[in-house]
Amino acid sequence: MPALDRRAQRDAATPGRIEPRAHVKCVVARSGTSFLWGMQALPRARRRAMYAIYAFCREVDDIADEPGALDDKLRALAAWREEIARLYDGRPARPTALALLEPVRRFGLPQEEFLAVIDGMESDARPSVRMPTMDDLLSYCRKVAGAVGMLSIHAFGASHQPGPRFAVALGNAFQLTNILRDLGEDARLERLYVPLATLAEHGVAPRAPAAVLADPGFAGACAELAALARGYYAEAERLRARLGWRQTRPPVLMMAVYRETLDRLEQRGWSRLDVPVRVTRGRKIWLALRHGLL
Repeated sequence: MPALDRRAQRDAATPGRIEPRAHVKCVVARSGTSFLWGMQALPRARRRAMYAIYAFCREVDDIADEPGALDDKLRALAAWREEIARLYDGRPARPTALALLEPVRRFGLPQEEFLAVIDGMESDARPSVRMPTMDDLLSYCRKVAGAVGMLSIHAFGASHQPGPRFAVALGNAFQLTNILRDLGEDARLERLYVPLATLAEHGVAPRAPAAVLADPGFAGACAELAALARGYYAEAERLRARLGWRQTRPPVLMMAVYRETLDRLEQRGWSRLDVPVRVTRGRKIWLALRHGLL
């Protein structure tokens, strides 16, 4: 875990003594996210905003991913919808929402983007996930990744164009990479994000995810998604150059890490899904140094 202020960690872990900023900071640190070093490069107020945004995303994602009955998950996500409404009324109750109060006021974080993330988590909470078409997949990506990007560009101070286009392109690239990285894990959870229409184009019949992954035609469908992800990375890179270095320092490291993940996935191939692909901590540190983030 990256070094954090010890008092902040203690306060965040002590029942009845949760200080909102300490809480979200610890959520980020425990996650091991590649975004951490990029966040630390931000000025204090913007950094605090990103910690709170990330903690919100982590908490609703955990609701969708953890074992439990669908009704319980949907109730928990509905409770977060109510908390977001309270946040924008100026009366949040949860530690993470309390940490979001100042960023919402100071940076104009759009309420609809928080709700879009929750919409995406409701899809993931279901016992079986399928994407009929590419449009359905990209709509899902917009909710679970593009919405996070839209919140982030407000925190970065890059909400003007082409900031929103950059956020959506990068969100698509990241989420497509995540999908290709987590194919086996998602299949065990009865999740299949590769569109059924794309699978059909490669001669793969709709059936249980594990059987789809074993189909000889599945590699072609994965290669198509990988090419789509590369196109979004290229678009994001072009748009980033127009936004400037100072406003896009935080996502630069994540872009480098995710692009390298995609490189390694393609090098491994799509017939060896049991071989995990990860970018090591040492490599992430090297990438952070390369991009001037450490």
